[in-house]
This record gives sequence, structure tokens and C-alpha cells, in this order.
Amino acid sequence: MKKLLLASAIALFGLSNAQIAKGTTYLSGQVNYTSTQDNNTDAKTEDFKIVPTVGYFVGTNLAVGLGVGYVNGSKTVTLLDSKVKTTTDAFVVAPFVRKYWTIGEKLYFFGQLEVPMAFGKDKVEADAVNASSENKFTSIGVNVKPGLDYFLSKNWSIEATIGEFGYNNFKYKDLDKSTDNYNFGLNLSSVTFGVKYVFAK
Repeated sequence: MKKLLLASAIALFGLSNAQIAKGTTYLSGQVNYTSTQDNNTDAKTEDFKIVPTVGYFVGTNLAVGLGVGYVNGSKTVTLLDSKVKTTTDAFVVAPFVRKYWTIGEKLYFFGQLEVPMAFGKDKVEADAVNASSENKFTSIGVNVKPGLDYFLSKNWSIEATIGEFGYNNFKYKDLDKSTDNYNFGLNLSSVTFGVKYVFAK
């Protein structure tokens, strides 16, 4: 019986020393599009986001990387027989550090610290009065993301992040004061999945 238990323990945990080598590079990213149409009010919302990401392991199980991309969002509503459209465009940059801990031969737990930044503008247009306005903004934050990474093969893996928590500061260029947002707590309903290509050594 003891031999059976020992063999089971080796099968479960004997390969848990698998490591991701220094010098390994990977590519991943985010692509997202959503559209919502309210048929009762004719309100329409669209959001698009694309952020390619590259990571490089500077040490065993320790990677640094950068995400660079673009986000666009729009919302159209009807107010007093006038269609009002609000559009947001932003260039985003997100440097990060990610630390992996080995669970099994192909399964890793990771914690990621990132500094997301967005530089863009909001534009409001009202068709009835043929008027529009623009406001430039800057957004800078610090986030922590926990997650799991499972390697399907030597070069492909699937990762899941379980929410995020941290701090964000949002400021319009023409306003003196900014808005601070705090997000502390793990939201298990906010799980995102991604695919990563690894240039394995």
C-alpha cells in the first residue's frame, strides 16, 4: 500500500520541477469586439480592442513584456429628437512583469504586475445642432493579475486570468482634477482566456 501511495505521489508531483527557461520568448495578445443594441431606446454601444503582447524570460520562470495596441468605443443615444454619439479612441501601452510557479509538467500558476497606460480622446457629436466637442485624456494604472497557464505542446499554451485588482488614475487634459479608481478583490466571475505562442528553446 505504501508503495502504491508513493507511486501515486510521484505521478502527481514528480514532474512539478518543470521550468520555463531563460531566453524564451512568447507572443500573445487581446482582440475583443462587442456590440449592444437597445431596441426600446435605439441606444447602441460598440467596443473594439486589439493589444498584441510580447514577453521575454529574463530568468527561469520570470518574464518581462510589453503590450501595445488600440481601443475604440462608441455609444449612440437619442435625446430630444437628436442623436448624440460619444466616441473614445486611445493608444494603449502596458509594460508588465510576470512570475511563474510550477504546478505540474505543463501547468503553471502566475502572478502578473502591469502598468497599463492609455492616451486618447473623447468626442461628442449631436446631429440636431451640428455640434461636436473633443477632450483629450490620459489614464495610468497599476494592476495585479493572477492566472493559470497550461501548455498544450512545446509551442502553444492556453492561459486564464482570474480578474485583476489595482489602481487607475484618469485625467482629462483640460480639467484640473483627475479621477482615482481602486479595484481590490478577486472577481471569480471575471475570468478571461487567451492563447500564447512560445518560441521554445
